[in-house]
Amino acid sequence: MSNIIMHIDVNSAFLSWTAAYEKQIGIERDIRQVPAVIGGNEENRHGIVLAKSMPAKKFNIQTGESLMEARQKCPNLLVIPPNYRLYVRASKALREYLNTFTPDVEAFSIDECFIKFTDLNKSQSLKLAHKIKENVHEYFGYTVNIGISTNKLLAKMAGDFEKPDKCHTCFPEEIKDKMWPLPVEDLFMVGRRTKSKLNKLGIYTIRDLANADHKLISALLKSHGRLIYAYANGLDASTFKSPSPIKSVGNSSTLKFDVEDYETAHAIILSLVEMTSWRLREAKMMCKVVSISIKDKDFGYISRQYKLPYFTDCTKDIYINICRIFDKHWDKRPIRQLGVSVSDLEEAKFQQMSIFKDRNTLNNEKLDKVIDSIREKYGDTAIVRGVFANSELSPLLGGYPDDEYIGMSSIL
Repeated sequence: MSNIIMHIDVNSAFLSWTAAYEKQIGIERDIRQVPAVIGGNEENRHGIVLAKSMPAKKFNIQTGESLMEARQKCPNLLVIPPNYRLYVRASKALREYLNTFTPDVEAFSIDECFIKFTDLNKSQSLKLAHKIKENVHEYFGYTVNIGISTNKLLAKMAGDFEKPDKCHTCFPEEIKDKMWPLPVEDLFMVGRRTKSKLNKLGIYTIRDLANADHKLISALLKSHGRLIYAYANGLDASTFKSPSPIKSVGNSSTLKFDVEDYETAHAIILSLVEMTSWRLREAKMMCKVVSISIKDKDFGYISRQYKLPYFTDCTKDIYINICRIFDKHWDKRPIRQLGVSVSDLEEAKFQQMSIFKDRNTLNNEKLDKVIDSIREKYGDTAIVRGVFANSELSPLLGGYPDDEYIGMSSIL
């Protein structure tokens, strides 16, 4: 027996997770069965398609295109705003379920992960993959693709062979039949620019690349060429990363307009802190260091932090202290991006009472947990801070947390 690696990929994750959640709370529609997309606000620069249903795909709607373009293709398109809080919970729930099969679960992105087994043969691995796939559908209400092999690269390639709701293998002895006939752009890490360069050399399939002159590929594409040449031959030297303890929680947003006054900046900071502090509480952690990062319209950048005299997960405490840092260090240049983060973390269950915390802080910590439960049950905007009541600003800014998915990178 050798190591077996499986690549788990949620099919149309944002849309699937939303559909499963709507069914759980009693909404009768199934957005997977109609032309529908998950998309950002069309009025700002984030108005793009994040995920699409199969019926939407029939209209040639593409992930990453603008919602305006998508609506031109399908006038009756249903657009659902993203719910990053839901996606983070769904991603964690999936990984927790996979941990019941093996402790070796590595997040690759919010909707992809690798799992490793050391006690399975090839036949057993395919049988187990089908069991996992069916159980995910039964327990969570959405489908996944599972790729199986002896390394990450081949497992990921196998998972992409055919979608949705499929299990595929791509073991080393299957590379020539299953992977080599594919277009070279289907190889992981071969993008449009690399494809164009390879095509000019007469390389159109993965087989062409695997059998090309290694020195020529290396001279043309340097280290990237050596990487994809190895991938074309099914070689992957990446290791399986052990889960590391969370060290910080952060959230940032590029703004749709330049911020030039303290009032607006403070409101945006609050919006960012709302998501950050929720994630802190979700992780059952408290912080002692708070930070702010500011990028102006000319790409000037500063980052400052402050150490609190006590640990906290209180939204108001974090917000007030970050605003103090901001007020002290902002040079009045128009702001294009703001980011907040918290670090120096401690598990909440081990937290000791502090003489620096007053009754208001303790009451606010309790209030935050009530607000979290309301938003969890009725949606992120079920309860918002008063400053956002009649404002065009979003009460919750920021997307899914890159810092929780440390495997999200250009290499496996």
